[in-house]
Amino acid sequence: MAQAALIYKIAPRALWQAAEAAGQFDGAPVDLADGFIHFSTAAQVQETAARHFAGQDDLVLVAIRVERLDPARLRWEPSRGGDLFPHLYGPLALDAVGFVRDLPLGEHGRHLFPALEG
Repeated sequence: MAQAALIYKIAPRALWQAAEAAGQFDGAPVDLADGFIHFSTAAQVQETAARHFAGQDDLVLVAIRVERLDPARLRWEPSRGGDLFPHLYGPLALDAVGFVRDLPLGEHGRHLFPALEG
């Protein structure tokens, strides 16, 4: 499988701001419970938003540069429908962040995504 150049995390703005203040992202409550940080590829992230963040506002979309992650801690594991999802076992260093953008709600409660690259 060709590895994506960027992977994505959706997070509540306040949680991401706390991570920026702390200098690293340890994960959302679901990540902490599962023992790894959940990410999505460009092809997966819109469905992730619809399934897990439907109707939520005040979110950010964080793009992560895969080449900046420790390959020993990043695993591609089967999840929804057998798709391989990127999971990071350990905290996310903020120097791996490519961008952080608002993820506003559009009509019908669906999030409006910028153009994404994988």
